[in-house]
Amino acid sequence: MKKRKHPAGHLLMVLMLVFFYLPILYMVIFSFNDGKSLTSFTGFSLRWYRHMLDSGDMMEALYTTFGVAIAATFISTVAGTIAAIGLSRSKKLVRDLMEQVNNLPIMNPEIVTAIGFMLLFITFKVEKGYVTMLLAHIAFCIPYVMLSVMPKIRSLDPNLADAAMDLGATPWQALTKVIVPQITPGIVSGALIAFTMSVDDFIISYFVTGGGVKNLSIMVYTMSKRVNPSINAISTLVVVIITVVLVIVNLAPLLAAKREEKEEIGKRRLLIPTVSVLCVLALVAGVIYHRQENSRRPFEGQTLHVYNWGEYTGENILGDFEELTGAKVVVENFDSNEQMYIKVANGEAYDILVPSDYMIQRLISEDFLQKLDHSKLDCMNKLTESVKGLPYDSKNEYSVPYFWGSVGIVYDKTKVDEKELEKEGYNIFLDEKYKGDIYLYDSERDSFMMALKALGYSMNTEDEREIEEAFNWLVQCVQTMEPEIVTDEIIDNMAQGRKALGLIYSGDATYVMAENENMGFYLPKTGTNLWSDAMVIPKNAKNPELAHAFINYASDYDGAYDNSSYVGYTSANQEVMDTLSGEGGDFEGINAYIPRSGNDMDEVFVYNEDVKKIISNLWSRVKIAASNAD
Repeated sequence: MKKRKHPAGHLLMVLMLVFFYLPILYMVIFSFNDGKSLTSFTGFSLRWYRHMLDSGDMMEALYTTFGVAIAATFISTVAGTIAAIGLSRSKKLVRDLMEQVNNLPIMNPEIVTAIGFMLLFITFKVEKGYVTMLLAHIAFCIPYVMLSVMPKIRSLDPNLADAAMDLGATPWQALTKVIVPQITPGIVSGALIAFTMSVDDFIISYFVTGGGVKNLSIMVYTMSKRVNPSINAISTLVVVIITVVLVIVNLAPLLAAKREEKEEIGKRRLLIPTVSVLCVLALVAGVIYHRQENSRRPFEGQTLHVYNWGEYTGENILGDFEELTGAKVVVENFDSNEQMYIKVANGEAYDILVPSDYMIQRLISEDFLQKLDHSKLDCMNKLTESVKGLPYDSKNEYSVPYFWGSVGIVYDKTKVDEKELEKEGYNIFLDEKYKGDIYLYDSERDSFMMALKALGYSMNTEDEREIEEAFNWLVQCVQTMEPEIVTDEIIDNMAQGRKALGLIYSGDATYVMAENENMGFYLPKTGTNLWSDAMVIPKNAKNPELAHAFINYASDYDGAYDNSSYVGYTSANQEVMDTLSGEGGDFEGINAYIPRSGNDMDEVFVYNEDVKKIISNLWSRVKIAASNAD
C-alpha cells in the first residue's frame, strides 16, 4: 500500500527546525562580526575569538563548566543507577514513596532549590566555590538519572539476577554482567540528561557559587547585561563542543558495531574511559594553572574578593593590579543592588563592593560597612568635586566614587527635533506623534523619576498623592504610546536607530552616540537622577588593607582610564574625564559623557523602604497595564 504524503506535517517540521536553529545560526554568524554591534554585521573578523581566548575569566569559566559537568555526570550516573537498582528490590510501598520523593526536585522551581542549597551551605558555614557548585549539580542530576533508569529496570524480568546466580554468577557478576548491560540505554540516556542539565544550569549555580568561581551560564548572563560580542564567540564555542560530543556519542556505537574481533572491541571499550580521564585531567590542569610572580611584591599570595556589576571593569585593570601587587583578584558580579544586598546580608564575605548611592545609604544605616582609613588613601584629591560629598555619604567616610552619571533621553536626531525636547521634556513620552516609537526603561526607580520630574515633583517625594499621580502618568504612557519596555537591549537598538527615543543611562548613551552620529542625548530642565556607584569595604572584609590599595589603583589615572574608556561610563577621576572628553579623546563631542552640573532640580536618590515598597507595587501594575494594552 502506497504511503500518503503529508506536506502540512513536513512544513510544520521545517518551521520547527527553523524556529530552533535560526537563532543559533544568527549567533554563530555574528560571532565573526568585525563591529561591536549585536545586530548589524559590518564585516568578517576573528577579533572576538581572540578577545575570548585572551580573557582568563572566559576560559576559566569554560574549564569550570565542563569540569563540573563531567564530574557531576559521572558521580550522579553511578549514584542514580545504584539507587534505582536498589529501589527495584525494595517493597512496593517504599519504592512508590521514594519515586515521589525523587520527582519532587524535578518538579520544584529551580529558584526554590537554589535558595535551599544556598541556605544549607550558609547554615553549615561551607565556603562556597567549586566544591559547592559540584555538590549542587550532583544533587539535582541524580533524580534525572533515576528517572531514566527506572523504566528500564521495570522492563526486566524480576528473576533475572536470581537466574544468573543460580547458574554460578556472584552477586557482583549478576549486577555488572547481566543487569547493567540490559539497562545500559537508560544509563546512557540519564548520563546525557545529567550532562546537559549541568552545562545548562544558571540559577542554582549562581546561588551556590562563590570565590569567583563561574560557569559559562553565569559568565554569559553577566556579559549579556551590556554590549559584548565575545558572548557570541564563547556561545559558538560551546555549540561546537556539544555538537562534537553528540557526533561522537552517535557515531561511536556504529563504528564499534563494525568491528568483529573481540580484542579490537576491548580496546575500544578501554579508549572511551581513557579519553574521559584525560579530558578531566586537562580541564583540571586548566583550572589550577597559575603564573609565577615576583615574591617581593607587597601583597604577594593574598586574594582580593570584589563584588561588582557585570561588565563594569576595563580590559586590563585587574591584570595590571595583580602584576603590580602580586595579589590575585577574584571578581563576582551582580545585576541589581538588591541582589547584591541579599548576599551581603546573608554574611557573604567580600573585600570591596560597588553599590549605588541609595544602597550605600542602606548598607551604612544597617551597619554592614566599615569606615575607610583615609591615611591609606591617596586618591581623593584626584576625584572631581562634583561626585564627592554626596548626601548618602557626605564626608566620604565609607565610599570612594567609581562611576557616576545621569538618566536622560536618547533620541534620533533625524526623527526628533531638540526644540521639541526643550519644550516638552519628559512629557515627550506622552506625545502621540511618537506612538509605538519609544523605549521605556524597565526600572521602577528610573521610570518613576521620569514621571515625577515630568509632573514637577521631587523624585524623592514621600507624598503618596504625588506618587499616585506619577503612577497615572506612567499608565497613560503605556496605554496610549505603545512603548517597548526594555533594559540593556536599548543600547544596541538605539545604536541601530530602531526607535525615535528612549530613557537611558548617560554612560549607555555615550556608547550609542559613539556608534551612531545621528543619536543625541538630552537632559530635561525639570531635573534628573544624578547617580553614583562607589567602592566600599564591608565590615566582614578579610583583606581591608588590600582593598584600600585597589581603591587607590582604580581611582588613579591608569586604572580609571582603562575602566572608563572601555565601559563608557563617566570616571570619577577629573583628569580621565578631561582626557576622554577633550580633543582627540574617545568621547570628544559626546555630551552624554560629562554629567550635568549646576541644575538645582537634579537629585540623588535617598533610600526609603516604605516608598520603595509602594513604588515596586505600582510599577508592577504599570507593567500589567502595558501587557493589557498590547
